[in-house]
Amino acid sequence: MSSPAQRPIRQTDGVVNPLRDPRDKRLPRVAPPCMLILFGVTGDLARKKLLPAIYDLANRGLLPPGFSLVGFARRDWENQDFRAVAFEAVKEHARTPFREDVWEQLCAGMHFVQGELDDPAAFDRLAETVKELDRTRGAGGNYAFYLSIPPKLFPVATEQLQRSGLAQRHNGGWRRVVIEKPFGHDLASAVELNNLLHKVFPEESIFRIDHYLGKETVQNILALRFANTLFEPVWNRSYVDHVQITMAEDIGIGGRAGYYDGIGAARDVIQNHLLQLMALTAMEEPTSFDAQAVRMEKAKVLSSVRLPDDLDLATARGQYAAGWQGGVKVQGYLEEEGIPSNSTTETYSAIKLGIDSRRWAGVPFYLRTGKRLCRRVTEVAVMFQRAPHLPFSETDTEELGQNALVIRVQPDEGVTVRFGSKVPGTSMEVRDVNMDFAYGESFTEASPEAYERLLLDVLIGDPPLFPRQEEVELSWTILDPIEAHWAKQGKPEQYPAGGYGPQSADELMARDGRQWRRL
Repeated sequence: MSSPAQRPIRQTDGVVNPLRDPRDKRLPRVAPPCMLILFGVTGDLARKKLLPAIYDLANRGLLPPGFSLVGFARRDWENQDFRAVAFEAVKEHARTPFREDVWEQLCAGMHFVQGELDDPAAFDRLAETVKELDRTRGAGGNYAFYLSIPPKLFPVATEQLQRSGLAQRHNGGWRRVVIEKPFGHDLASAVELNNLLHKVFPEESIFRIDHYLGKETVQNILALRFANTLFEPVWNRSYVDHVQITMAEDIGIGGRAGYYDGIGAARDVIQNHLLQLMALTAMEEPTSFDAQAVRMEKAKVLSSVRLPDDLDLATARGQYAAGWQGGVKVQGYLEEEGIPSNSTTETYSAIKLGIDSRRWAGVPFYLRTGKRLCRRVTEVAVMFQRAPHLPFSETDTEELGQNALVIRVQPDEGVTVRFGSKVPGTSMEVRDVNMDFAYGESFTEASPEAYERLLLDVLIGDPPLFPRQEEVELSWTILDPIEAHWAKQGKPEQYPAGGYGPQSADELMARDGRQWRRL
């Protein structure tokens, strides 16, 4: 009899045969029979990201044929209204080409339930709809609840899921809940949110989505470091001078005044996206890439973070003023609709952190994020120390910068290595040059959107890319003292829209004899 690794690999009805050898990477991971119940289905996130991602997964053959999608919202819609809205969202925002047969199959499992989150009768109707779909389309009792709703509505939503019986497992099926950031607004509220969710769902059934962790280039940090012998030997304090992690946006707050004011750039971006990027950049090699091993190494980094003694000198914050953005005159933050004229919410923040570990002792990590900057870019830049001896005259190397390895997360995903090279000619003249790897040029298949990967991971039950509560609490432990320090200060420094941010951020770097990478 053949061994499991020698058995034929078969795929039937879109579901991977259980006899498949898990070491075989030729077949993609396919979700089991299941159902997704989407709360807040009328919001921008659902329209622009979630519904297109669901279609793209179906188009790639990664959803089971009987997959069902149930939308829940206040709108007075019928099933056909929901399907029409989803159709427009898919046509406008889907990554993969539209195929009528895929849409028809997906559409057959799409249903809508109208109701308020605090209405028990609406949840009873939802429970009946889910039960009937499970019976007719074979969901196997596997339900994922996506709470695309404001955090203040989590208590009533989870209470209704429990009361209606939807959250209770039956006949071996699973229940999972997905929540979007912010995971609280400080440590105390994060703990309160976690306790609320744990009343209904066990920790392994809670998926906290940070969509940045679903991006291919973020995952490539681990591949770049641990699948190559080229970089890891110099990935330490002996060779690295400092690390810069940047998320710059060229847009303002748009229509998010109600959410953004009082939250600010640090809570919105640094607490989750940038600290997670830092953890992936600084972590030790995990024993494997399963959820527990990766999360454990990230938690070690976050628990080793050291705040500078003087936060005045190690942090900066700003608020965008009126200016020119892409040739268009734009208004300042305080003139945005819904923003109080005396708001002290920052739209730019930069912080300097240290990591007390053998690998990173003495290496500063600089994190910055801002809105209405000159361009949109997210990157991790590992800046290496200068060579200890340069056998060149000063003029030969006067423009030579530091060696750098830059992981570009967006928009032009890839990796850049910067190093010095001789300029052609008879004299020994050295200049910086770049060696680029671009995803779009090296692979024939376009990178999936982050929500495609994350939604599939939820349905499969694969959690490495989802931060655990311990990571959330450690991140707030880092940020809370900084926020408390800023709360004692006055208004943030104003910086012009379309620029590079506040002067205080440049001064933060200059005090250390360094400067930010140009956007």
